[in-house]
Amino acid sequence: MRIDHLAIWVQDLEAMRQFYERYFGAKAGEKYRNESKQFESYFLSFDTGCRLELMVRPDIPAAVNDLLQEYRGLTHFAISLGSAAQVDVLTEQLRADGYAIAGEPRTTGDGYYESVVMDPENNRIEITG
Repeated sequence: MRIDHLAIWVQDLEAMRQFYERYFGAKAGEKYRNESKQFESYFLSFDTGCRLELMVRPDIPAAVNDLLQEYRGLTHFAISLGSAAQVDVLTEQLRADGYAIAGEPRTTGDGYYESVVMDPENNRIEITG
């Protein structure tokens, strides 16, 4: 068994697609549209591993939580870049481009080198080496 994909409800489908393409090398499939449900989505593929589905529908409300705080439930997903140096470079690029850094680059107690960044809609992404 394997995880096939994760899905995120978004407000701005095109901006979110562009973010993951630009910073993480994602490749978007064709946009799916269901006119009767006013639903649109993209499946984003990476070099390996599971896909990310970005979805939008006008009746989905915004989260009521303070997204910079931790809460029960799905809290983040991780994207591995392959090295600590790449984590540092991308973290600084995202910071320079105005994205929030929720966790500075560090080696965790279990040996991972990572930072935590927020995407344009404040979803947590662990960037690992």
